[in-house]
Amino acid sequence: MQNQQGQDSEASLFQKMSPIDRAKLLDSLSDEEAIALETDWAFWARPDQKMPLSLQTHEKTIWLPLAGRGWGKTRTGAEFIRTLVDTGKYERFALIGPTAADTRDVMVEGESGILSIFPEAQRPIYNSSKRLITFHNGATAHLYSAEEPDRLRGPQHHAGWCDEICSWRKQEETWDMYEFGLRLGKIPLTIVTTTPKPTKFLKEFVKDPDVHITKGVTSDNRHNLSKRFIKRVIGKYEGTRLGRQELNAEILDDNPNALFNRKDIEKGRVRKHPELVRIVVAIDPAVTNNEDSDDTGIVACGIDSNNQGYVLDDSTLKDDVTVWAATAVGLFDTLEADLIVGEANNGGDLIENVIRQAAKLPDRKKKSPIAYEKVTATRGKAIRAEFLTLLYEQGHIHHVGTFPDLEDEMCEFDPTLENQVSPNRMDALVWAFTLLFNNATREVRVMVV
Repeated sequence: MQNQQGQDSEASLFQKMSPIDRAKLLDSLSDEEAIALETDWAFWARPDQKMPLSLQTHEKTIWLPLAGRGWGKTRTGAEFIRTLVDTGKYERFALIGPTAADTRDVMVEGESGILSIFPEAQRPIYNSSKRLITFHNGATAHLYSAEEPDRLRGPQHHAGWCDEICSWRKQEETWDMYEFGLRLGKIPLTIVTTTPKPTKFLKEFVKDPDVHITKGVTSDNRHNLSKRFIKRVIGKYEGTRLGRQELNAEILDDNPNALFNRKDIEKGRVRKHPELVRIVVAIDPAVTNNEDSDDTGIVACGIDSNNQGYVLDDSTLKDDVTVWAATAVGLFDTLEADLIVGEANNGGDLIENVIRQAAKLPDRKKKSPIAYEKVTATRGKAIRAEFLTLLYEQGHIHHVGTFPDLEDEMCEFDPTLENQVSPNRMDALVWAFTLLFNNATREVRVMVV
């Protein structure tokens, strides 16, 4: 393995071996050879996972692996950073994930993250409190979240890795702040790893002449995926619209049968909202908490004096009732909301009871009373959402930033199909605006804390 061509040739032969022959070859290696081979990305990587020639020659400056789940995007992004670190020419990096937890748990500490790919003698030092990685040669990487684009205002970088950019809530704003600081060195380079979603940002991004696009599908990495994943995920979703996006990395147009469309959402998208006269936190609860449970939809919306509606937050999660109740109360306090509304079909007075308990938790920062309203669904989802689809079409609803998971659910849920995953985010959204536009039967209780 003395040169790139030789490594590619040996790797190709290895990939073509049977599992038994591979095992025999690996068993024949000495301990030192096995350790060295384990972190030899040039040997293990598929050709499409290696830095393209156009970036090596600086004809392009941004590499966009647009690939399905399980393709190996995280390992590819981490190895891209390692390659640049090892050149000694790039000293300061930016690592940006959808949230701070994603950046830490996936890009840094994940099984294919930066800490796992270096040889033991070169293992980076991670200082979590400073959001800082220090590499063996003194280069550093700073961790950022796409939820806080202003943290990128000021710092400068030689290169960066942007992960799952289609899931960033503030796509344009975060990317703009990152690019403004990408001004160190002669040729700053970036890798953007993502499963595609038909967002306005991505559709424009792929047209950028500085972007080299590598397309990949989940099955490219089938030999590294568990049998359970292949059976349950690939087997279940292959051929479906969701599978075409998540597995085959296709940028799909809207589902024509969906209740909402992206054009209307993009038309009303804003970065900031005006002064609001009322804010509602809506909950669509899951009454169980196991692997097969639905998410608990938690969405906050507001309305201004001109009857314009604003989507402010999507804090949907899958967890125990005490956790989602505390999340909803925390969101109520943070936004200084006026009301929490909960759909009671799947739990009766459950929501009110757990909200009341969460409101009394000792670590709650605010102690103001919480107004709660219970609503009951008596009509189907399509009928309940009909008024809201018209408001979107008329340009009266505005998303403050980007809410990828919520927007995917809105633009993919097909009321004509059976056995779909429950659209809990969308249901919470509909209930919030139902209350804000005064179309609900009122049953309000004020909880005195």
